Amino acid sequence: YSVSGKLGSQPLIYTRPFRAPHHTISQAGLVGGGTYPQPGEISLAHNGILFLDELTEFKRDTLEVLRQPLESKSVCISRVHQSIDFPASFLLVAALNPCPCGFLGDKKRACTCTGQQIGKYLGKLSGPLLDRIDLQIYIQSVDYDTAKAPHDAQNSATMIAKVQQAIIKQQERFACANTFNSSMTPDMIDKYCQCTDGAQELLKKIFERLYLSMRGYHKLIKVARTIADLEGAEHIDVPHMQEAIMYRSLDRHLEQQP
Repeated sequence: YSVSGKLGSQPLIYTRPFRAPHHTISQAGLVGGGTYPQPGEISLAHNGILFLDELTEFKRDTLEVLRQPLESKSVCISRVHQSIDFPASFLLVAALNPCPCGFLGDKKRACTCTGQQIGKYLGKLSGPLLDRIDLQIYIQSVDYDTAKAPHDAQNSATMIAKVQQAIIKQQERFACANTFNSSMTPDMIDKYCQCTDGAQELLKKIFERLYLSMRGYHKLIKVARTIADLEGAEHIDVPHMQEAIMYRSLDRHLEQQP
């Protein structure tokens, strides 16, 4: 923020950033650039959230430049006489319609898109980019009764308590590494992600059915490990793996496309 001149009169930032750039943003605006390199939105979202609404409206080549920063948690801007590394450890949150008309899978309105149109629409999201998105969730439209229902504070409190316990468990697990499940290395996965025989067999089936890459395979195990932590389980069991698979909805949807 200091480099980009966005601090103003406030010398320190006390809240995590939330950045939501428009889908017309350029590559340089997203990852950084310029004759005199300036940080982009991914660096301004460092240690916070980068929200990309209408994900498929972004240019494909703009989205593709996210691949390396999502892995390395930083971005290198190279110029003739210098290279500058900007931090970019952000949580990517994205939203998109399921198809061009927006009604694919809707229980009340029929989708008017052809399979070819849907394939072209989702084709803006490459496999390598989807591999880097841990949770992919299809959300049904909300009906009136659900929309007007009061907020259940008790359920929220229970959920918060579960998350806090899972965080403590991971802090104890990685006490010497200062990391969490999402950043586990392959060696850490082998050590800390022990599956029951049933969960291992299910993982094998889904790996072969969805043609998962090694990155997608590791992501799936990490999510299952986190679900097991939320349940207070020592090992990854079948229900944990089943739930993790449900969070790969785009993989499963693309697998059904002609």
